[in-house]
Order: sequence, then C-alpha cells, then structure tokens
Amino acid sequence: MTAAKGELNLAFVKNFMWGAATSAYQLEGAAAEDGKGPSVWDTFSHMPGKIHQNETGDFACDHYHRFRDDIALMKEIGLKAYRFSISWPRILPEGTGRVNEAGLQFYETLIDELNSNGIIPFVTLFHWDYPAALQSLGGWLNPASPIWFRNYVQIIAKRFAGKVKYYFTLNEPQCFIGLGCGTGEHAPGLHLSPPELLTAVHHVLLAHGLAVKALREYGGDGLKIGIPQCGTIYIPASETQADAEAARKATLGAAQSPRQLLMGTALWSDPIFRGKYPSVLWKKHRDWMPKIEPNDMALISAPIDFYAQNVYSATPVRAEGDSWRAVPSPAGSPKNAMGWAVTPSCLYWGPKFLYEAYRKPVIISENGFCALDAMCLDGKIHDTNRINYERRHLLELRRAVEEGVDVPAYFYWSLMDNFEWSFGYSERFGLIYVDYQSQKRILKDSAHWYRDVILQNGKNL
Repeated sequence: MTAAKGELNLAFVKNFMWGAATSAYQLEGAAAEDGKGPSVWDTFSHMPGKIHQNETGDFACDHYHRFRDDIALMKEIGLKAYRFSISWPRILPEGTGRVNEAGLQFYETLIDELNSNGIIPFVTLFHWDYPAALQSLGGWLNPASPIWFRNYVQIIAKRFAGKVKYYFTLNEPQCFIGLGCGTGEHAPGLHLSPPELLTAVHHVLLAHGLAVKALREYGGDGLKIGIPQCGTIYIPASETQADAEAARKATLGAAQSPRQLLMGTALWSDPIFRGKYPSVLWKKHRDWMPKIEPNDMALISAPIDFYAQNVYSATPVRAEGDSWRAVPSPAGSPKNAMGWAVTPSCLYWGPKFLYEAYRKPVIISENGFCALDAMCLDGKIHDTNRINYERRHLLELRRAVEEGVDVPAYFYWSLMDNFEWSFGYSERFGLIYVDYQSQKRILKDSAHWYRDVILQNGKNL
C-alpha cells in the first residue's frame, strides 16, 4: 500500500482514497424488517434513561430503504471510498445458525451499487451491534464468542469474495468493551471486574485473529485487512523534544489503571502487531490475566495490512522526568459541540507514533467534527467550523505524510448526521444534513468543500 516513487501529489498519493464512514445501527433503521434479529443496541436504546430523550435507532436515517439515493449523494461529493458496517444480527438473527438471505441480499446490492459507481467499499464486520441472542449467553465473556464471530465472518467472506477488497474486523474495541462492559454507558451496559474485562479483551482479540484467518481463506485474493482502533492519542504540550518523547510514551505505553488500559493503544495493538500483551500486565496485574492457550498469540497476531485509527482529538502532555503528565488545554481553546478539544496536530503525531511503532500503513478510519448545525434562511447549512476543523486536521495529516508516514486513505465521520449512540440525534457530525422527520438530505457547505479537496487531491488545503 506504499506509494510508488513519483506518485506523490503534494504528499497525498495519486490514488489516495478519500472517503466517508457510517455504521449500520446509526444509519440503517429497519430495526426489525426482513428478518433482522435484535442487537444489544436495539435492546439498550429502549431502556428508559439510557439515550438522550429516549431516542432509538429504530428508523435512524432510513438508509436501508434509501441507500441508492445516498450513494448518489456520495457520487455528488466525489467520494473514492465508503466505509460502512454490516449488522451481524441482520445476517444471523440469533447470532449463529440460520442465515437471513434478505440481509445478505441487502448488503450485496449495496456493494454492487457502490462498485458500479466507482466507490470502493470498505466493510466493517462489527460496529457494536452485537446479537442480543448471543449477549444472553454471556457475549464476549463466553469462550465460544470468537468462534461465533468467525462463523459469521466466514459467511460474509464467501458471499462477497471478488466484490470487496478492504475489510475492517472490529471497530473500536476500546469503546465496545471499555464503555459497553466497563463503565456501562454503552450497550450492553455492563460493569465487569478487571479480570472479567481482560477475559473479554482476550476473546475479542481471538475473534479478530479468527476473522483474519476466515477472510484470507474465503474472501478471495488480494484482500487488505485492518482493525480500527481509538486508543488515546497524546500530543506534546510544547515543541521540545522532551515533550514529544513524553507524548510518544503516553500514546504507546500501557497505563496501569483498568480504564486507561482499556482505552489505550498498547493493550490492543501489542498483541496484534507484536504477538504479546504489554509487560505491565504481567508485572502489575498478573492475577487479572485470562488463561492464554499456546496458540492464542500466534492466532491474534496473524498478519494484517494496515493500522486503522479513529481520531478526533488528543490530550497534551509534558515530560516529567522519565514519565509524563497530562496538562489542560489553554483557556478558551476551541471545542466541538460535544466538548471535545480541537487539537489538529493529533493527525500529525498520532499517525507518526503509530507508524513508527507498528510499521504498517496508517488509515485514518474516522475523523470529524460535531457542530450545532441548523438550516439557514436560504435553505443551506453553512458549517464553517467544520470546514475549519477539517482543513487544519488534513494539513497536519499531510505534514505527517511529507515526513514519510504511509497514509493511503482518510475517512470523514460521518457521511451524514445519524444516531450518535447515547447522544441520540442531538449531535451532528455529517457532511450531509438529515431532517429526521422528513428524511430530507441536504449537502452542507463542508460537503461541497470536501468535494473540492477530493478533486484536487488535497492541493487546495
């Protein structure tokens, strides 16, 4: 995936994949149509008080019925690639066993429509909508969970062989384990102990390894596979070498508290790319560790093709002896509508640290800006803050590429406004504005700006 000599065009490779991303539960709707089974998010979102204003993804953006029109909008924006997820319970309503042909047909038609429009499909195999039937059997704590996932992936790989080249396995394990099984703020809303959490971690990593194996065996030739993560990115609080090294240590190191471990990089990336868990786990928390079978680490570290990172913001740090400490952003620093700090250099330091550590091309699988978008009197959405955010971040990403970081693709989150998990419909990240009552779509100013970026391959940044 590294660019050939002479293919650089102001840093971005000639065939750079400019894309946008979505996920099934946040977008599709049709929650119980055509044989789809319930996911943990279907059940969780219907529990009073879990979601903003008790909203659900039952209808979301109705993409299930409107996907052709949505692909036409992707074409209008000029997207080169589209990252979307497949709903596991739409394929296997009980999570295992009976296959729902209507679900497979929906995704096959979607993929065919993308390919016929020259938009590369990037398929995410799991984006949090775990089958409710399997959750009732213990979910990721069940030793059979990696096999359940492998069997599901095998069905997908066989069906779409020759039609899909790019796969992501499990989106943001830091979140669906850390927030879903640790803090309980996401589905399925559990509060597991540290040993239970690490058992779930190990099962997720085994599921990833088995998925890679199934994709290689059944998905056709030339597949490119990765796993999108969201480990916390740290940036130096100053331009000093000491602070830069402190930021590297913070980003790549394994912090010792359960939450910092779960939300960090090393716990998930070291097993996949180095075949071992961080040493701090064995030194400090040996009693937490699950039983690891002789072949487990070889399976987990089956070779993949790129490092995928979802990144929106970063935490500044300063060097403190041989360690580091996080520091607050300066007073009055910009934030998005969710209160996340706007730190453009996260798209410089993040890819740089990850590429140097794991030596794989780095795909930015999500990056975007949440704003309080509203239709103006002229019927348009003038989202200047989003354009400002994107331009500043893409300039930093370009700086990383100019210094030798291999970045073959970038995905904006998200294609359109959608169901933002516990925030419901209160937050808007999209390039496309959605009126949820009428389901009308409107391209925001940022969509037109992004179209020009794509046309010029970033020369206009």
